[in-house]
Amino acid sequence: MLSRRTLLTGSLALIFTPATGAMAQQFAQNQAEWSQNYEAVSRSRVQRTSTPMLSAESLAATEQMIEYYRNIAARGGWQPVQGVQGLRVGSKSPAVMALRQRLITSGDLDPAAGESPIYDSYVEAAVRRFQARHGISSTGTMTGPTVVAMNVPVDLRIRQLEINVARLRSLVGSGLPARYAVANIPAALVEAVEGGVVHTRHAAGVGKIDRQSPLLNSKVVEVNFNPFWTAPASVVKKDLIPKMQKEPNYLTENKIRIFNAAGQEVPSSQINWFSDEATRYRFRQDPGGDLNSMGFVRINIPNQHGVYMHDTPSKGIFGDDFRFVSSGCIRIQNVRDYIEWLLKDTPGWTREQIDATFRSGERIDARLAQPVPIHWIYVTAWATPDGLVQFRDDIYNKDGLGTAIPVASRVPTEPDQEMFLQN
Repeated sequence: MLSRRTLLTGSLALIFTPATGAMAQQFAQNQAEWSQNYEAVSRSRVQRTSTPMLSAESLAATEQMIEYYRNIAARGGWQPVQGVQGLRVGSKSPAVMALRQRLITSGDLDPAAGESPIYDSYVEAAVRRFQARHGISSTGTMTGPTVVAMNVPVDLRIRQLEINVARLRSLVGSGLPARYAVANIPAALVEAVEGGVVHTRHAAGVGKIDRQSPLLNSKVVEVNFNPFWTAPASVVKKDLIPKMQKEPNYLTENKIRIFNAAGQEVPSSQINWFSDEATRYRFRQDPGGDLNSMGFVRINIPNQHGVYMHDTPSKGIFGDDFRFVSSGCIRIQNVRDYIEWLLKDTPGWTREQIDATFRSGERIDARLAQPVPIHWIYVTAWATPDGLVQFRDDIYNKDGLGTAIPVASRVPTEPDQEMFLQN
């Protein structure tokens, strides 16, 4: 299959002959325009950066970005866009001209792109860039969340940057270790950092609004392969009891066993699910990556909140923009890459050994030879030295701006259809 670049840079010229000189000349002109357009679109894409979210470089870049945004405000900021929701490539509307100006003002669109009312590839690329900077799926179409983010006034974005500069200063402090991991909760993103650059980056599932992931500084000390899962009291009360009231076979189907204080297994039929009796028992799910709430692996982090990081059998969440789905623990996309990095200095734990342990289903614990510092942070705005600024929803309302900056949802969701989505 031919790539778009191949098509735009000459392969189609083979269909023209010297006898079609005028046509060939016109084609060459069109080809040059298409090529320029392709290059412009390529330049407007957001490139993956190796600069960690939590770093002295990010702090310095964010400080500089405050001045950049203050200059935007001094020039009058940007105007809200209206009548643009649903617009996409090929759309024609007077609203596109205002959209272009909005994107130019924030630096997402080159002013040379013009003032056409046509939603062309330049506008689409600029919208994709804007979406990527705000944690929104980069579809290039003007979705509802895109419009909401675009209409946040510049003065609020400045305040957001100022709040987060203070956070970054306190977190960076006197320096960071050569090797550490960071989970940025509002971004639902985890980075493994080594030597000042991001080694691996992972989408994450973090705590719901009413079951928030805590802020913490700790160390990863152990990886549990093919673990049991013991349901926290909050999950028993908020999720398992309501599920059993509606679906009496739920525990059996999900291989969750009930144990009393003496360690004896108790049949679910002996429990009154329309009372709080179930809260007096321990609920443990059998190992098994295709069903167990922690998937194939749990990553232990000593902390007072009882939270940890883990795999999940529900991989679909990682493709969502809104990944605030857990009861406080953090689920990791591509978890094998993450634990390979965690265990790189622990003898006997090559990628081959890790993969073999996943396949075996055997309960094995791997103690890290060198515990890895980890930080669960709350940063809703940051920048990188390449001049790219990122904003995320203040999902837990920690910025102190109230509802001035709308978020996707502040309403706690109902219990998920599958229990494992609660952890």
